Formats: sequence, structure tokens, C-alpha cells
Amino acid sequence: MYRYRVPVSIKEVAAHAGVSVATVSNVLNRPDVVAEATRERVNASIQELGFVRNESARQLRAGRSRMIGLVVLDVANPFFTDLARGVEDEASKAGLAVILCNSDDQESKEARYLELLEEHRVQGVLITPGAGAGARLEALRRRGVPAVLVDRRSDSDDQCSVSVDDVRGGDLAVSHLLAGGHQRIAYVSGPSAVRQVADRREGALRALDRAGRAAGELRVIEASGLNVAAGQRAGATVAGTSADARPTAVFCANDLIALGVLQELTRSRIRVPEDVALVGYDDIDFAAAAAVPLTSVRQPRQDLGRTAARLLLEEAAADAGHEPAAGVHEHSQVVFQPELVTRESTLGPHSQGGW
Repeated sequence: MYRYRVPVSIKEVAAHAGVSVATVSNVLNRPDVVAEATRERVNASIQELGFVRNESARQLRAGRSRMIGLVVLDVANPFFTDLARGVEDEASKAGLAVILCNSDDQESKEARYLELLEEHRVQGVLITPGAGAGARLEALRRRGVPAVLVDRRSDSDDQCSVSVDDVRGGDLAVSHLLAGGHQRIAYVSGPSAVRQVADRREGALRALDRAGRAAGELRVIEASGLNVAAGQRAGATVAGTSADARPTAVFCANDLIALGVLQELTRSRIRVPEDVALVGYDDIDFAAAAAVPLTSVRQPRQDLGRTAARLLLEEAAADAGHEPAAGVHEHSQVVFQPELVTRESTLGPHSQGGW
């Protein structure tokens, strides 16, 4: 039968090694101030006794943990998975762990996670905020917890943010479709309250305007979410339109929606790209691996995460008075540029009439 035992204490390690508790503490926290022979004796006792340091107690004494928080809208979306990997890479270099929180774009969940992260004394928070998050984040920052916006540009110069120029991304997508001869173009958006969705639509309209086309010529189909299921429902709307009025090209707010549209069009025996060209956004790995490889607007997902984590750690170090960042942190709003990646889903010119 397996028997549980009480964890070994620092006092037991000190007694076993024949040193003071303070010496063991120095070996754990400031080994450079302990003589090498003493340090080796203490480490041997730690190994022999199976001592594991009480990180919670250390954090309580220090007033902050060795963790940062990351709050995203939907952890099931590969875009956020890749972003989180970039955050983790940077945090790991600094010896920190990442607490990943999934808000589901729900205000109540987001608020509770922010409370939880503050309770755990995280060094800072990275967040893709939902609607209404501004006041909560401002209160968090007033209490000394840095917060950096990820995939969302800050409206204020006194907060760091890392984002992508989504207006430019929408412009790239629709300009590509116009260059292919498409006259009837639809935009399958997610919820209109999501800033990125609105920006990508603005970019699409900018491309139409530059081509001398009216804004009303862009057919907008608002999807209920930013996932495959929402894309399938939007695809059914497209497929249910008569052939002479159906869009010849569809730009989707993200790749998951585009993959759902592709599935539904295929089920309805509507060919991509011969009947309907299709463009996604994000360029997740599944885009290139789809049954019809998907043209997509690429975002530098891991770079977003790495850059955001770096800004957060710099701000946290400055606030704590740690060198070399002590007192010198300058807030930055970093904006990456998107890139269009063309694949089979938009091959072939079209010259059908308008709506």
C-alpha cells in the first residue's frame, strides 16, 4: 500500500546538512553568497531527503509569484494556441510559468479570471479583452498589476499593446478577390462587437472604394461566432442563394469560419474555387491542410505572443525596481503587418455581373 508522508521541511534539511536554516535559504535563493563546499553539502541533503521548496510560501514573502496570466477569447482557436506558445517561450526564458485562462468572450468569466490572477499575485496579465474590459484592466493596473493588450491595439498611450493591422488585412483579402475579377463579394463576419471583425470589414470596404465600388456592394453575413460551426451556418446561407445571385467570392473573418464555409459548400456540391472563391484570415496550420488549401491573411501569431510577453516583463521589472528596466519602461503600441498567402481556394478569374 502506498503511504503518503509529510513534506520535508527546510529545518530538516538544515539539521541533516549541519548548517543553519538561513544558510539553506541562501542556497535556494542566493547560492552565490554561500561557499561552494557548503553549497554542495546542502544540495546533497536536499537530494537525499527529497526536499521540495514551498513556492507558495516564498511567493507570499516576496509579494509576487513567478507566474504571468494570459486571458484569451477562445483557447480552442489555433490562433490563440500559437499565440500562447509565443508567450510561453518568452516567459520560460525568464523562469516564469504562464496561467492560461479562456474567457469565451464572456464578461463574467473574464472578470473572474482577472480577480483570480490578482489573487495569485501574478507579475502581470496579457489579455485579448472582451467588451467592457477597460475599467477592470484600469483598476488592475492602479493596484500595481501590469496589463498588456494582445491582438488589440490600446486606445491609450500609457498602456502597452501588440496587434496586427486588421484594416490592412481586410484590404489585402478583398483587393486579391477584385484582382481575380470577382464582382459579387461577401464578407462572413463574426460578432460585430469584436474589434478585429469590424476592422477587417473596414479594410474590405476600403478596397472596394479604391476600386470605385460602393460599400453596399459588399454583402455582409454576420456569423454567430468565430468557429467552424458558425462558418457552416454561414456557408448554408451562401449555398442557399440562387446561382445567379450567389457571391462568387467569400472573405471570412477568420480561418475557422472559412473552413466551416468550405465544408458546407462542398456538401452542397458548390465547387471551390470554380464556383466560389474563398479567403480566410490568420493562416492557421489547418488552412494549408484543408481539402482545398485555403488562401488566408497571415498573422505572425507566435511573434505576437513573444512581443507581448517581452513588453509585460519589461514593465513588471520597471515597476518592481529591477535592473536594467527599473523606472525606464516606455509604453509601446506594436503593430505588425499582415501578409496575404495565396493558395488553391482563390485560383481562377471570374467576370460575373454584379448583384
